[in-house]
Amino acid sequence: MNTSSNAITLERGQLRCIIRPDLGGSIQSLMYCGLAGDVPVLRVPPSVVHTVRDMGSFPLVPFSNRVAKAQLQWQGTDHPLIKMGTTEPHAMHGVAWQRPWEVLESNDTFAMLSYEHKADAAWPFAFDVSQVFKLDGSTLNLTLSITNQAPSPAPVGLGWHPYFAKRPGAQLQFDATSRWEMGADKLPTVLQATSSMASPCADLDIDNCFEGWTGVVQLADELLRTRVESNLPRLVVYTKPSIDCIALEPVSHANNAINLAGANTAELERLGVRVLASGETFSAQMSINVESI
Repeated sequence: MNTSSNAITLERGQLRCIIRPDLGGSIQSLMYCGLAGDVPVLRVPPSVVHTVRDMGSFPLVPFSNRVAKAQLQWQGTDHPLIKMGTTEPHAMHGVAWQRPWEVLESNDTFAMLSYEHKADAAWPFAFDVSQVFKLDGSTLNLTLSITNQAPSPAPVGLGWHPYFAKRPGAQLQFDATSRWEMGADKLPTVLQATSSMASPCADLDIDNCFEGWTGVVQLADELLRTRVESNLPRLVVYTKPSIDCIALEPVSHANNAINLAGANTAELERLGVRVLASGETFSAQMSINVESI
């Protein structure tokens, strides 16, 4: 695995985390370093890293998942956004993951990054965001804080997009109250009641946003037990049998939430969209705790 000279390496106890400020403020790798050698917690990037999509995890700012057809509807105005690519007609995962971040502070166990966004074609509202990484024993703690720098109220969402390594025997467990079913266009359709999920990962084929998530998800296999916690109320889960990773994404709002809500303020709140006044800040936390089996 190549590591850029711009990378920051955090190490404490059994954990080693490599951060890439130059590639979207992302995590290139998170390793558990024990008697059995280095065991990947997050998926292992290719030998040559080309884009943020190769990373183990990246931040979701100022929205998560998709904005339908890359068309943002806000306060009676249509804002065309930038599509993800030629095969993906939607805007995806915000903008901060596609921009370089500035390093404000770092040492062996701590790093603070920032990104300042000026209104552009990718997102029409100015904001700044900070991201904190801290290793504490067997836990990586992360914080995202966004401040609306636009002159008027603006919608925001936060989250993380970690891809966890999916090894033989991996088992997933979490509690939620409902999940959004997805159409062929990968956009949410209806909300269906659900119960606790406890499932082997090998044959799991899923791409859904879960509501009423209790804030804890556990992934265990023959080598590691990983526990993810967040103060965010939703969890997006994505994997399929053909890939060797599983995305477990704590997020603040439902997929395509701003457009789903339209001009309905109560619906915006119900779907998790934060409307920040100029100068107002919203913060989120996530932790990844790792133990050997």
